Amino acid sequence: MSLQPRQRAGRSAAALALTLAGSAAGLIAWSRLGVDHRKPLPPALPGRRARLATRRAGDVSFYASADAEGVPLLLIHSINAAANAYEVRPLYLHFRTSRPVYALDLPGFGFSERSRRRYTPRLMVEAIHATVEEIRRRHGPAPIDALALSLSASFLARASLERSDAYRSLALISPTGFDGQLSGDGPPDGHRGRDWLLHLLDRPPLGRPLFDALVTRPSMRFFLQKTFGSPAIEEDLLAYDHASAHQPGAEHAPFCFISGHLFPTDSTRLYEQLRLPVWMLHGERGDFVDYRHVPRVAGRPNWRVETLPTGAFPHFERPGTVAAGYEAFLASLRGGPADRRV
Repeated sequence: MSLQPRQRAGRSAAALALTLAGSAAGLIAWSRLGVDHRKPLPPALPGRRARLATRRAGDVSFYASADAEGVPLLLIHSINAAANAYEVRPLYLHFRTSRPVYALDLPGFGFSERSRRRYTPRLMVEAIHATVEEIRRRHGPAPIDALALSLSASFLARASLERSDAYRSLALISPTGFDGQLSGDGPPDGHRGRDWLLHLLDRPPLGRPLFDALVTRPSMRFFLQKTFGSPAIEEDLLAYDHASAHQPGAEHAPFCFISGHLFPTDSTRLYEQLRLPVWMLHGERGDFVDYRHVPRVAGRPNWRVETLPTGAFPHFERPGTVAAGYEAFLASLRGGPADRRV
C-alpha cells in the first residue's frame, strides 16, 4: 500500500531531522576530538609584549619596540575570523629601527582577552584609547602617529575624533566604509549587529564546532586569496592566523563580526569629520576595491589618497613601496617623520 502525501512528508521531515542531528553530532565530535584548541601561539612580532587591564575593554595585549627615539607609531590590525597583530608585521619591522613602534591585539584577537561578550566598535575604540594613553605615559604627552587596516580604520577614526590631541596623524590602509554596502551616514556610535544571529552562532554546543569548520586551512586560504586578490598569499600569515584561530575563545569576536556587531553605522561620516592629516592607501585587486565614496574626502587638504596595483594588504606585497609612501607623507608633516626629541 502506498503512503499518503502527509505520511510521506512526515517521514521526509523525520529523515531530514535525523540527518541534521547526525551531522551536528558529527561536527561536535570532530571539534572536540579532532581539533586542537590550544595550539602553541608564539608572539606575532619581536619586541616586548605587554598587557593592560582596562575597565572598559578588558585585558588588552600589545607589542612594543621602543629602543629608538622619535614620535611613537601605533599599528592596528584588521578585523576578520583570524585577525591579529601579525597583519602589521612588515610595517612593524620596518619602522622599529627608526622610532618607537607599538602594535595592538584588539579585544577578542591575538593575546588580548577573548571572553564571550558583545564585541562592538565602542569596545575597540576603548581599547585604542587605553593603548594610546599607555604609549603617551611612556613617551610623554606629545601626539602620536597611528595606522589601521581595513575595518579598524573606522575605529581609529572615531578614537582620534574623541581625543584629537593624542594624535599627530592617521594612516588608513584599505579602509572599510567607502564602498556601496558599508558606507555609513547612520546613527553615530552605532553598529549593524543582529542579536538573533549572534545568539544563534555563539552558543554551545554548536558555536565552537561551527567556527572550527570556518577556520580550516583550506577555508582560511580561500579568504586570504580574496584579500590578496591572488593565489599568491603570504604563507607565514596563513600559518599564524591558523594558530591564532585555534585558541580558547577565538570564536567570540569573529561571530560578532559575522553578525554585524563590529560594523559601524556612521563610518563615512567619521572620515568626513577628520581634520588631522590623513594618509590613505588601497589596492586595486581582489574583493575589496569598492571605494566609490572616496571623492567625499579625497579633495580635502588634510587627505592624501594613494593606490597600488595590489590586493587589500599592499604592505605584504610591496612593503618597500608602502613604507616609502608613508614616510613621504610623514615627512610632509611639521617636524618630519622622526621629529626626534632631545
